Amino acid sequence: MRAAQKSAALGMFSEATRAWFAAALGEPTEVQARAWEAIARGENALVIAPTGSGKTLAAFLWAIDALMAEKARAAAAGEKWARGVRVLYVSPLKALGADVDRNLQGPLAAIAELAGARAQQAGAKAPEIRTAMRTGDTTPDERRKIVRNPPDILITTPESLYLMLTSAAREVLQSVETVIVDEVHALAGDKRGAHLSLSLERLDDLLEAPAQRIGLSATVRPRDAVARFLGGAHPVTVVAQEAPPALDLAVRVPVQDMTAVPAFGGFCGAGDGTRERGGGPRRAAVENAWKSDRAMRAVMAAESGAAPNPDSRLGTASIWPHIEAAILDEVLAHTSTIVFVNSRGLSEKLTARLNELYAKRLGLDGPRAESAGYWSDAGSAGGGNGA
Repeated sequence: MRAAQKSAALGMFSEATRAWFAAALGEPTEVQARAWEAIARGENALVIAPTGSGKTLAAFLWAIDALMAEKARAAAAGEKWARGVRVLYVSPLKALGADVDRNLQGPLAAIAELAGARAQQAGAKAPEIRTAMRTGDTTPDERRKIVRNPPDILITTPESLYLMLTSAAREVLQSVETVIVDEVHALAGDKRGAHLSLSLERLDDLLEAPAQRIGLSATVRPRDAVARFLGGAHPVTVVAQEAPPALDLAVRVPVQDMTAVPAFGGFCGAGDGTRERGGGPRRAAVENAWKSDRAMRAVMAAESGAAPNPDSRLGTASIWPHIEAAILDEVLAHTSTIVFVNSRGLSEKLTARLNELYAKRLGLDGPRAESAGYWSDAGSAGGGNGA
């Protein structure tokens, strides 16, 4: 897609939204521009693109811009804003929903500030968009607040959506205009997906007109089948990134020889100038690396009966301190880092360990060390498979 087409897609938004997007993100990605074209036509859309392509923002930004414009018009005309949820975001992962809720606050505040400055010049009130979460962890008091004072954007799960539709809380959903279903590939083809399909049809029965459905997925096949799952009886436009991603792929090991892992020397204090690689572990000399698989297997067989000490990390031959230090170096060297692991438990342990090591590099300990970490909790990427 040419730059002119991307600019034209961004030009469909209000001046405040365009200004924020240009200042914060620059030029839209191809999948964002194509998704906006389909969404602007009122079509249901299945957006398929790799992680980091901006598909979640693409789904939300059009609805946010429309909400800002509607609230600004109502305020200028002196009309009372009709209460009710306008955008419904459904995720099979509670942790992902919490991340989306948190990540929405920045764009909402920035766009509202820009729109508010223009509204104040015209003597109008700055628009405000409110969000809320409704999951199994939501307290009864918070659920009642959602009913009494509905948010503009509601973030929920398939199960919580079913419970809302089955209770008096369904009244706050009678104003829904857009439904965003994230991680479609995790729902299509199983019982949770069938349950969600029924809930989406029940939701449409509450509305004067069917809500626009936008599905998001990083990888999904077959596309047409998943599109039918998303749309039900309604057609769905598939927006997919056709070009293969440009990968800069490298395989790295934090030690020279994994059969003779050197003892981890720990982290030096901040500012002492004695550490290399930001306080990382010592590497094994290349001449100590095993020259054959037979020698490596012999050593592994001989040491298979040795029981490692799980309580001791400093001075042990475990490879984990080396891996943790290497990951920490990557995190500190980049703006965004995604780490994939095998389980939620490992994600939680790794996240805690990264915070601890970062605090040690700053020379902190005790309560000061606990406040030094800035990594999100387990589940922030892939529902527990990333840290």
